[in-house]
Amino acid sequence: MWPQLIISGIAIGSMYGLVALGFQLTFAVSKTMNFSQGASVMLGAVLCYVFNITWGWPLGLAVALTAIACIGFGLLVERLAVRPFAQAGSNSWLLTTIAIGIVVENLAMLTFGKEVRAYPSPLAEVPLRIGGVGIFPLELLIPVAGLAIALGVRLIFTRSLLGKALQAVSENQDTARLMGIAVEPMVAFSYGAATLLAGLAGMLIAPITNVAATMGTLLGLKAFATAIIGGLDNPWGVMVAGILYGVVEAIAAGLLGGSYREIVGFAVVIVALALRPGGLFGRQQVNKV
Repeated sequence: MWPQLIISGIAIGSMYGLVALGFQLTFAVSKTMNFSQGASVMLGAVLCYVFNITWGWPLGLAVALTAIACIGFGLLVERLAVRPFAQAGSNSWLLTTIAIGIVVENLAMLTFGKEVRAYPSPLAEVPLRIGGVGIFPLELLIPVAGLAIALGVRLIFTRSLLGKALQAVSENQDTARLMGIAVEPMVAFSYGAATLLAGLAGMLIAPITNVAATMGTLLGLKAFATAIIGGLDNPWGVMVAGILYGVVEAIAAGLLGGSYREIVGFAVVIVALALRPGGLFGRQQVNKV
C-alpha cells in the first residue's frame, strides 16, 4: 500500500507544484498573483474534454487549442483584473482575480454542466503491476511531465534573453524601463505562462480526478498553500513543497480515510508556516538598518 500511496501523492503533488509555480512566477515578476489559477486548472480540463471527447477532435489538436485558450485567459486576467489596479498602487487585484475566477467557474457550470465526468484515457485504465502494486501509467507520467515542465520554465528564466528581461523586471521595473525593456508585456507574459501551467496541470490530472466545473477551486487553494510553504522566491522549493503536500494528503487519505485528506493537509500547512513563516525553502530576509 505504501508505494501506491506515495506514487499517487507524487502525481497529485506534481500538479500542485505546477499550479503553484504559476503563483511564484507572477509574484516574482510583478509582485502580484492570479487568484483565479484554480479556474485555469478547470479551464484546461474542461476545454480539453470538450474538444477531445465531446467534439471528437484529435488529442494533440485539443491540447494545443486548450493551451492557447489558457494563455489567452491569463492575458485577459492581467489586462483587466490586475494591471489597472497595480499601476494605481492598489491591492484590489486580490479581489478582482478571485472574482474573475468565480465568474469563469459559473460560466462553466452553465455551459458544461455541474455533473462530474470521467475522462477516458488508456493511461488510466489498466494498472501496471510493479512489485505487486497496481499503478496507472499516468501516475508515473505526471511527475515526469510536471518536473520536465518545471525544468523548462527554469531554464527559460535563467538562460534566455527573455528570462533575463523577466529577472530585470522582477528586480526593479523602473530600472528595467530605462534599459529599454517593455515592462507591461513582460508582466503579461508571466500571467500567460502561469495560466498555461495551470491548464496543463488540469489536462494531466483530468483522467485521474475526473472533470467538473468546480474541480479547480480547492486545487488552486492547495497550490497557493504550497507556494507559500515552498517560498515565493524559490521555484524549486515550490515544486518540492507541492510534491510533499501531495504525499502527505495521499498517506492521510490512505491510512485515515478520504475525509481526513484536507484536515491533515491544511494542518500541516499551519504547522509549517508557524515554524517557517517565510516558507520551508524561502530565503531569509535581511533587514538593513
